[in-house]
Amino acid sequence: MPSQGKVYIIGAGPGDPELLTLKAKRIIDEADVIIYADSLVPAEIARFAKPGAAVYGSKDMALPEIMDVTLRAVSEGKIVARIQSGDPSLYGATLEQMRILEREQVDYEIIPGVSAIFAAAAVLKAELTVPEVSQTVIMTRAEGRVPMPEGEALVDLARHQSTLAIFLSVTRMFRIANQLQEAGYSPDTPVAVAYRVGWPDEQIIRGTLADIAGKVRDAKITLQALIIVGKAVGPELLNPDSTEQVAVSHLYSDDYTHLYRRAGQGSHADADRADLYEAGGYEVQPEPATPASAVSD
Repeated sequence: MPSQGKVYIIGAGPGDPELLTLKAKRIIDEADVIIYADSLVPAEIARFAKPGAAVYGSKDMALPEIMDVTLRAVSEGKIVARIQSGDPSLYGATLEQMRILEREQVDYEIIPGVSAIFAAAAVLKAELTVPEVSQTVIMTRAEGRVPMPEGEALVDLARHQSTLAIFLSVTRMFRIANQLQEAGYSPDTPVAVAYRVGWPDEQIIRGTLADIAGKVRDAKITLQALIIVGKAVGPELLNPDSTEQVAVSHLYSDDYTHLYRRAGQGSHADADRADLYEAGGYEVQPEPATPASAVSD
């Protein structure tokens, strides 16, 4: 009898096959069975399968069928790659699959992927956490057929005035724009809608809460789009000659002192890690002076 196989739940990223992690690519190369979300994951990724691998597109498969194929393969000692779009932890519908694997005591592992929010920020050339503009990113969706838990309605989250990334909701663009303005966002708040980011037909629509819904309607976008709301995605932030003053990070400033760099030292190595270390409450102590007797000629 063959030993039990293993299941890998893989985040394929937003669409660009080159945004697969090295680990994800390796597992796909080695898998005996591939089940991929063919409505959201490009076929190029499934084509990485080795010769002889069984490949299934899951857009027409219900959960029982997906899990039947998975469990049968695992019982035969095979490796199964379950490929999903973006990152499995965000709107991935993975919990119901993992519960079945847990019940059947199947060995499984999750391989993270690049979420559409990070791919969109890269295309927009946006830093989502600009000092004194926004230090918080809220990832959510508008209420529709899936009800929202108490306190997570869009109007509740909007009161934070932070950067909002709204998934799976572009068909409600007019309602979203109105709700956010009613909750306190100004009509001129920047908005970016990223359609099929990472795909050949990728499209980015920029606007404000006052006009973005009309632009999305005119573009006839009704699916596979991410909405990002907030000053952090305003294109004016990139303008080096902008008259709008915004704070910038002190992390790489020559006079910013942290664990690995004294003021004026000019070294930026490991600055990000040092900043986190400092944020944990550790103070920077000056290095002890080297005794004169220890200095060689």
